[in-house]
Amino acid sequence: MDSCFELSTNAGVAHLRMNRPERRNAMTLSFWDELPALVRRIEQDPSVRVIVLSSTGPHFSAGLDLGVFQQLQAASASGYGLYEKIRLMQRSLSSLEECRLPVLAAVQGAAIGGAVDLLTACDLRYCSADAYFTIEEINVGMTADVGTFPRILKLLPEAVVKELAYTGGRLRAQRAESLGFVNAVLPDHQALLAHVFQVAEEIAAKAPLAIHGCKRAIRWGRDHSTSDGLEQIALWNAGALSWKDIGEAIQARTEKRPGQFADLPQKQSRLVPYTNAHKDSE
Repeated sequence: MDSCFELSTNAGVAHLRMNRPERRNAMTLSFWDELPALVRRIEQDPSVRVIVLSSTGPHFSAGLDLGVFQQLQAASASGYGLYEKIRLMQRSLSSLEECRLPVLAAVQGAAIGGAVDLLTACDLRYCSADAYFTIEEINVGMTADVGTFPRILKLLPEAVVKELAYTGGRLRAQRAESLGFVNAVLPDHQALLAHVFQVAEEIAAKAPLAIHGCKRAIRWGRDHSTSDGLEQIALWNAGALSWKDIGEAIQARTEKRPGQFADLPQKQSRLVPYTNAHKDSE
C-alpha cells in the first residue's frame, strides 16, 4: 500500500508531508493508520522537538477519500461497527493533539472536510493567501464527525462555526487570520513553508520539557476551569520543573548563544522493553 506521507528530520524539526498531490492529498484508508504510527515514531526520536505538517501540490487536502466513505457505508450495517470506525478515525487525528511536541500546519489551497478536522488538532496553523477551509460534510449530506466540532468551537466564534457548518461555505485565508484560526497568511506556498520552518526552528531552540509543559497546560486550561488549570500547572512544575534548564537558559541569554537543553525523556510505550535477554527467557 502506498504511503500517504514523507517524513524527514533536520535540526530538531520533523517534517511530515502529505505526498499524493495527484489525488489532492485525499485522506485514504491507509492515512488513518499511518498518521498515528508516524507520530509515535517521531516521539521516539529524542532529537525531535517540533513537527511541521504540510502537503504537496496546489491543495493541502481534499478530505476523505471515496474508499473511506465506502468502508463507512459497509460498516453502517452494524451501528456499533460504524461507531468503532469513527472512533478509530478520531483517535488517529487526536494523535497530533496528544503528541508531546508542538505541531505546526502549513496550508496551501483547499483544506476540505476531514482536512479541517486534521488542522484543528494541530497547535498552530499558517496558510498561503489562496487557502480556504470548508466543512464539506454538510454538502454531502452528513454531519462532520472526526474532530471538527469539539475543537473548532475553541478556535472560532460559535456563530462563525454554525455558518460554516450549515452552509458548507469557504472560510478564506484573510478572514481565517482575522478570526484567529490561522496565525499568519503568507503570499504563496514557498513563503509559507519558509515562515513555518522559521517558527519551528525558534520553538526547537527552547527547552523541550518547558515546551511540553506549555502544551499540556494550555490544553488543560482550555478544557477545564481556571481553578483546575492553576492546580494542574502547580503540580506540573512541582514534579517537572528543570532548574538545570532554567540556569542554562539564563546563561545562554547572558552569553548571547543558543541554549543547550536536555532532550525530552524517551516516551515509554511498554512497561518492560523488549531485549535479547527478555526474548531468550520467553
